[in-house]
Amino acid sequence: MKKLDFLTPIGLFVGLTMILFAVLSNAGPGNMHYFLQWTSIVIVLGGLAAAILINFSLNDLKLLPKVFKETFQSQNHDLKQLISTFVDLSTKARREGLLALEMGMDEVKDPFIEKGVLLAVDGIEQDTIKDIMMAEVVAMEERHRKGRLIIEKAGEYAPAWGMIGTLVGLVLMLQNLNDPTSLGPNMAIALLTTLYGTLLANLVFTPMANKLALKTEDEVFIKQIVIEGVIGVQSGQNPKVLEEKLSAFIPNHIKGKEEEVEEGEAIYDQA
Repeated sequence: MKKLDFLTPIGLFVGLTMILFAVLSNAGPGNMHYFLQWTSIVIVLGGLAAAILINFSLNDLKLLPKVFKETFQSQNHDLKQLISTFVDLSTKARREGLLALEMGMDEVKDPFIEKGVLLAVDGIEQDTIKDIMMAEVVAMEERHRKGRLIIEKAGEYAPAWGMIGTLVGLVLMLQNLNDPTSLGPNMAIALLTTLYGTLLANLVFTPMANKLALKTEDEVFIKQIVIEGVIGVQSGQNPKVLEEKLSAFIPNHIKGKEEEVEEGEAIYDQA
């Protein structure tokens, strides 16, 4: 079950707060308008939107709201519970046969696990099961990559449009060197467009794209465990052997915490 990922909004808040603090501590509250230049905002956001529209198709852009939403969501995978599920399935398969697993699929809430187990129940060979399930993993990676690519490109284009705005401001400034009153506004356009473009790239788009990439890696990792579990159940592996095999996927820092908890419980029981 997905829940709100507090780190994304906290990161955005901290980044914006630090920038506001730097501005206010030097320029003062009364001079905040110096850092708000609508011409610069229009150049960066308008140019960025235009580049994205040219780069992607309408079907690709329809994914954007969902992709942005994903950066604000997290899903904790309970590896211990996942392994326990396959141990139970293996135990049942050895006692009652693979066909008995089909009756308990209503209790399995993960469609990927259900698909793998049903393939095993149908008597499909191990290599074929692995190929089918890996094909789904590859397809998932491609879907995620395509959605993430929009944000990655936005992170590339934003600084570039900031530089374009800087060039526009410099051209305007050089053309009006004989008018001292125009130097300030034109220089503001030149500098603030770079600020806005760089800020969007390094605080919003690039970090979000990297977070989505890490989420995809986590999902692929979980699905690899599922595939190994399904193959173990299908081949009739001993539940204890299967548990040891799947436990190899648990990171050491999680294993360390579990061992500490077990040791603490043992000391408590002895007391």
